[in-house]
Amino acid sequence: MVAILGASFVAGARSVHGFLAVEAPVSGGILVVEGWSSDYIFEGAVAEYRRNHYDMVCLTGGPIEVGSPFRREKTFAEFGKVLLEEMGLPAGQLHAVPAPSSKKNRTYGSAMALRSWLLQRGMSGVRLNIIGNGVHSRRTLLVFEKALQGVAICGITNIEEDSYDPARWWRSSEGFRVVTGEFIAYLYAQFLFFPSPAKP
Repeated sequence: MVAILGASFVAGARSVHGFLAVEAPVSGGILVVEGWSSDYIFEGAVAEYRRNHYDMVCLTGGPIEVGSPFRREKTFAEFGKVLLEEMGLPAGQLHAVPAPSSKKNRTYGSAMALRSWLLQRGMSGVRLNIIGNGVHSRRTLLVFEKALQGVAICGITNIEEDSYDPARWWRSSEGFRVVTGEFIAYLYAQFLFFPSPAKP
């Protein structure tokens, strides 16, 4: 009985991680990178840009807090643009899309800012490929799809977490905290988050 329960737990744990760390890319169009991402996410974004053809790269993110070492840029979107340019991506392909300050639903605010940016340029019906981060990926994709409904087709390329072993995430406090927390956050985004309808 103990062996059966243990095997069931392991199978379920692996299924949860695989479900959250979704990989569902779309080809071409616009590559989207959240400007507050970790260095290895930016490295993955550079590799993805060089691996596939994209028309442009959009960096999202709101204001950077006063006192941050990155305060030379006013927003994470602008910081991400500078960083990717320093990493070798062509400046003409990089676009900062800043979002307003927000204490909650930060990803949704960034996605809505991107929606407005696209519509202002008559770019409805585009394809977006978001750079995701491990188990955050499914919620990120869900939130972008809600914000960009009718404006863009969204996909996501997952860059796996590097702070724990994804195959045995429950064996480290960091992995357990991230995966269980993200599972709860995904349930909230899926079933309890009802944003106001976006203006056309």
